[in-house]
Amino acid sequence: MTKRKAVALISGGLDSLLAAKVIQDQGIHVEGINFYTGFCVEGHTHAIRKKDKAKPKRNNALWSAEQLGMKLHIIDIAEEYKDIVINPKHGYGAHLNPCLDCKIFMVNKALDWANDNGFDFIITGEVIGQRPKSQRKETMPIIARESGAHDRLLRPLCAQNLPATLPEREGWIKRDELFGFSGRSRKPQIELADKLGFEEFAQPAGGCCFLTDEAYSKKLADLWEFRGEKRYELDDIMLLKIGRHIRPAPNFKMIISREEGENNFLEGYRKQFLHLRTISHNGPLTLIDGEPTADNIEVAARIAARFSQGKQAELVQVKATFPDGQSKVLEVTPILPTEIPQSWYI
Repeated sequence: MTKRKAVALISGGLDSLLAAKVIQDQGIHVEGINFYTGFCVEGHTHAIRKKDKAKPKRNNALWSAEQLGMKLHIIDIAEEYKDIVINPKHGYGAHLNPCLDCKIFMVNKALDWANDNGFDFIITGEVIGQRPKSQRKETMPIIARESGAHDRLLRPLCAQNLPATLPEREGWIKRDELFGFSGRSRKPQIELADKLGFEEFAQPAGGCCFLTDEAYSKKLADLWEFRGEKRYELDDIMLLKIGRHIRPAPNFKMIISREEGENNFLEGYRKQFLHLRTISHNGPLTLIDGEPTADNIEVAARIAARFSQGKQAELVQVKATFPDGQSKVLEVTPILPTEIPQSWYI
C-alpha cells in the first residue's frame, strides 16, 4: 500500500507537538512546517532580558521537530503576512491578533506546499473552544473552506467532535485513535504528553505571537497612528518589544533601554536614530523616533536623565547624537516622576 504523507503545522507549542505524534503513531509519514511571520521571536527576547534568563533560548518549533524525529521546513512569509495583520477580513481578536485570518492563511500556504511536494493531508493542533477567536466549532469549517483545504485538514486532538475528514473516511488513519478534546483546560493534553513519553515541552498554551499581547499591540497601534497609516517593517517588530516606550509629544517617541541586554541590542540601531546618552552618570541608551524640535530634545534629555544614576543630581550631562554624526551636549535637570504623565507611556 502507498504510505500516506501528512504535513503538520508546528508552532512549537504542546498541541502541535501532540497532533503530529498522534498521526506518526498511526504509521503516517509526517513532516513539519513552520511559518516565520516576524512576530514570534520568544527565544530572542529570552536572550535579552535578565528576568527571562532561565527560560530556554531555543526555537521551539525546531525543538519539537527534534523530539518527533521529523523534518521541519521553515518558510518565511513575513512580507506576505503584512496584509493579514493590516487588513484582516475577519477582524482582530482581543488585541491586534488576526487569529482567524492567520490560520486560514497558514493552512492555505501549507496546502500549496503539500500539493507541490506530494503530501496527502494537513495536520493542525487546534482544539475546539481553546481560543476565543479562531478555535470555535463555528470557525473550524470557515478555516477548512476558505483555506481551500476542505476535508484534507485534520485536527487530531479534537477530530471526534468534528465530521470525519478524507484521511478518516479513506481509512488512512483510525478515527477511534484520535481525540475529542475541547475547552481551554490543558489537563488532557498534559496527560496525553505524559502517556506519549514527553517529559519536557514548551508552555502548554503554546503560541508566541506578540500580536496577542496587550502591551505590544498598544505600541503597534501607536506606531500606526504616528505614521498615519498601517505600515511596519521587521525593525519595527523588533523595536516594539524592547525598552520603555514614551511619547512626550505627537511628533516623537523615546525608546529607553531597561537593562544591559536591551542596551546592547539598541546599540545596533543607534546610527539610524537620534540617540541620547548620559555622560556625567551611567544611564540607558535612548533612541528618538520621529522629528523632535530643539525643545523636544531637551525634554527627552531630562527624561533620559531621570532613568540614569543621576536622577537625584542637580544637573546631568546628556549627549545627543544625530544620524549624520553631529552631536551636542545638554546640561539638564532630571525630570520629576510627577512631571511624566501616565499618558506618555505607551
